[in-house]
Amino acid sequence: MHQTFLDGKGVFACRDCHTHFTLRKSIESRQYSGQYGRAVLLSDIVNVRVGEPDKRSMTTGMHIVQDIYCMRCNKYVGWTYVRAFEPEQKFKEGKFILERELIYDISRECIRDSSDWIE
Repeated sequence: MHQTFLDGKGVFACRDCHTHFTLRKSIESRQYSGQYGRAVLLSDIVNVRVGEPDKRSMTTGMHIVQDIYCMRCNKYVGWTYVRAFEPEQKFKEGKFILERELIYDISRECIRDSSDWIE
């Protein structure tokens, strides 16, 4: 299992095992919700494995998604959009959601409840 280590400001990692996932500059939106509360939409991610495709009804319509898991500790951390059925939701295809409660910013202290920790 090869692990990618990211450099730079704003490295987001698994809250449990500190495996790097993405950089702050990959955040496309902070206006998402997941199973554990607030979530972020990302363009790029590393060090995850994907689950089986699953057709889900979400607040923005029907999507085919795959849950994503930390490749090191195997903890659920979010999902990736495989297919959006609504034309206005197609921009999500190939992008990722990370649940904010399950990640943290390595360049800062581990802060769970601060609304500004992902700036």
